[in-house]
Formats: sequence, C-alpha cells, structure tokens
Amino acid sequence: WRIISSIEAKEVERNENENKISKVKQYREKIEQELTSICNDVLGVLDGHQIPSADTSESKVFYLKMKGDYLRYLAEFSTGEIRKDAANKALAAYKSAIEVATADMFTTNPIRLGLVLNFSVFY
Repeated sequence: WRIISSIEAKEVERNENENKISKVKQYREKIEQELTSICNDVLGVLDGHQIPSADTSESKVFYLKMKGDYLRYLAEFSTGEIRKDAANKALAAYKSAIEVATADMFTTNPIRLGLVLNFSVFY
C-alpha cells in the first residue's frame, strides 16, 4: 500500500497522464479494500473468540496487542471518521494490553517488549 501511495503521489506531483494516475488510484483503492477486509476478518476473530477465551496474561496481552496492531493498520490508510475511530480503538487496545502486562508480566518478557515497541510506533 505504501509503495502504491508513493507512486500515486509522485505521478500527481509530476502532473503525469491522467489515465495513468487514474489506474494507480484504482489499484490503490482495490488494495485498501482488500486490506480493510482482511483486517476486519482478523479483528472479528480476535474480538469474537481469541480475546474472550484468553486464559493467561501472556495470551491476553498478545491478542490485545494484535488487535491494536490491526487497528493501527486500518488507521494508517483510512481517512476521516474511519481513521479516527480505528486510531481510538487501537489506543484503547494497546492501553488494555499495557495494563495487563504491567500487572502480570516481567519487564523483560518478549511479549511485553513487543507490545511496548508497537505501541511506541503507534503513539
């Protein structure tokens, strides 16, 4: 997605052929639709099964981090209210994971470290 967006921006900046810009835009939109579908599928599995059935702190933190990651992906390429909503939900998921990790996991735990890294990329 990033590469196609970059190509589209360069073509628009150069004032290239409108047909070429249109094709790149259509392809970017198709990729965004596919990414949205995949992210929503994963989020459905996480919310519907994985997070509620997580029985250890490590698994709960892992799945909440994963939820934050996929919402962050959605926020990255979305616009307007969808972007704002995805970003707010990502923040909430990361904060929930941080709360569990802080209470129940050592600071050197690899899952906790991954959470902190991904949260720092987001925030």
